[in-house]
Amino acid sequence: MKYLPLLAVVAIFALGRSNGLAAAEAPYQFMTPGSEIDRRAAALVREMTLAEKIGQMTQVDCNALLNREEITKYFLGSVVSGGSSDPQAGNTARDWADHYDAHQQPALLTRLKIPMLYGVDAVHGHNNVIGATIFPHNIGLGATRDPALVEAMGRVVAREIAATGVDWTFAPGVIVARDERWGRTYESFAEEPALVGELGAAFVRGLQMPSLADPTAILACAKHFLGDGGTTGGVDQGDTRMEEPELRRVFLAPYLPAIRAGVGSIMVSYSSWNGLKMHGHRYLLTDVLKHEHGFRGFLVSDWAAIDQLPGDFKSDIATSINAGLDMVMIPNGPHGKPSGKPNTYVEFITYLKELVQAGRVPLARIDDAVERILRVKLEMGLFEHPFTDRSLLSEVGRPAHRELARRAVRESLVLLKNENRTLPLAKTAHRLVLAGNGADDLGRQCGGWTISWQGKPGKVTEGGTTILEAFRQSVGPNCEITCSADASAAKGADAVVVVLAEDPYAEGKGDRHDLALPPGQLAVLRNAKASGAPVVLVLLSGRPLILDAALGLADAVVAAWLPGTEGRGLTDVLLGDHAPTGKLSFSWPRSMAQIPVNVGDATYDPLFPFGFGLTYGQIRK
Repeated sequence: MKYLPLLAVVAIFALGRSNGLAAAEAPYQFMTPGSEIDRRAAALVREMTLAEKIGQMTQVDCNALLNREEITKYFLGSVVSGGSSDPQAGNTARDWADHYDAHQQPALLTRLKIPMLYGVDAVHGHNNVIGATIFPHNIGLGATRDPALVEAMGRVVAREIAATGVDWTFAPGVIVARDERWGRTYESFAEEPALVGELGAAFVRGLQMPSLADPTAILACAKHFLGDGGTTGGVDQGDTRMEEPELRRVFLAPYLPAIRAGVGSIMVSYSSWNGLKMHGHRYLLTDVLKHEHGFRGFLVSDWAAIDQLPGDFKSDIATSINAGLDMVMIPNGPHGKPSGKPNTYVEFITYLKELVQAGRVPLARIDDAVERILRVKLEMGLFEHPFTDRSLLSEVGRPAHRELARRAVRESLVLLKNENRTLPLAKTAHRLVLAGNGADDLGRQCGGWTISWQGKPGKVTEGGTTILEAFRQSVGPNCEITCSADASAAKGADAVVVVLAEDPYAEGKGDRHDLALPPGQLAVLRNAKASGAPVVLVLLSGRPLILDAALGLADAVVAAWLPGTEGRGLTDVLLGDHAPTGKLSFSWPRSMAQIPVNVGDATYDPLFPFGFGLTYGQIRK
């Protein structure tokens, strides 16, 4: 397989914002109707038995498989590693490559030798893999307002994924998060649809390249269709309540640039629109997405999501497939039924076959779903190159990739306050003190979806740089860097940098009804203030937090979001090598009573408005 030429990588990195916008306008030549790929897919469908077709529509979590021979037995079209479903042998890039090839081999033992797709949630880097480059989460990327940077990031992420054989990532999230209480807010680029659409399309272009046939291109998956970010009260998997024109304006709009960019798959949302679950919504999935907007890729369910439809499992299958779902993610296997769930991939296959034979699911609907899946596999060149290219293993975590992630960090930082020109800090200071739970914690920098589903504090991966380590690498030789967790030892410092972090979280567990800083974190700030030194507050968070007293206790405030592994991007700005350029992609609320607050509201008076961001030389009045 080929490498992307180095000059091409450099050219992508060097693209300006205007060039990125121009690229977004260009149509993507993907699966043109009547093409050779169309003809090949249709011919292959005509050769297939019903069992082979249903197998292509079935995606199984690797930990649910009774054994890998099940892939051959049931003609499975896809395998997935959920947020914490790692290879049993280990979690290095080579372990993943071995794992991928071991699952691809039985797919090629089937009669028609149709390769399987392997899906993962690589949402801010190849974040399941130890040593991979971890970029800022989408909320930070939104603050960069830089589609060329996001496209370059997508290219790097694709190369690191390809190195492990995996060929499909459930990214980008083209989510318009409208309520900061929702635990998935950090997976959204912005609260405003145009910016989400622009950056989502850029991420798709980076992952899929000009052609999915490129050996290092990765199948993208825009998610979650539709309205997930509008969930009432910020409740995960909840209900978005609004009229159709507003649904289209806010939540459908960002998918259209992704479709024009050629996104090959779209994941359906757990959420509902006015009480009707998306996985059963024929009007939105088929009439609007596939027919009105010409989406020619395939639709995949979220994790066991059809189980949430009303009725039993068999009726859930009929409802979702007839609504337009093409592939179903089944996390449960016949060897064990976690939490007593009866809905396994064997039952799915059995029930769907019975539904077709009974006429409750038309064969034409099955053929359409399978043809969509096969078109993507053919476009990707999987039939010709089904196995991992081990020559790419050195791509994972390579220095050039970490440099791009470092750049993304510094462009994502939003300076909210800078009284008395506290920032930038002097590298020649006599003594700088770092404090707070995020000062020396890689896991809190990276947040959820990092190595494990929910993420966790501590040294979660290899090769990253914490903020404390970054300071020690960046200051002058005569500057002493001290870490005082509670800032109690800050007296006599030239400045105190207090890094306060949310604990890592992902969907469901991240929902919060109170976004105020906890008392213990405010106590750290008060200790820092009592030292008499200037205080810099750095927030590591997946959403805007309620500042209240913290705003007055700090001389400078920086929203650093969830920056990932490259802490040097933060010190690049705090120590003055680069001025801050980030602009808020989310309105910053004054209080919980003001949430939800979004640009364009009839009454709009946030603490910091959408688009706000200082640079050096400016003072917040």
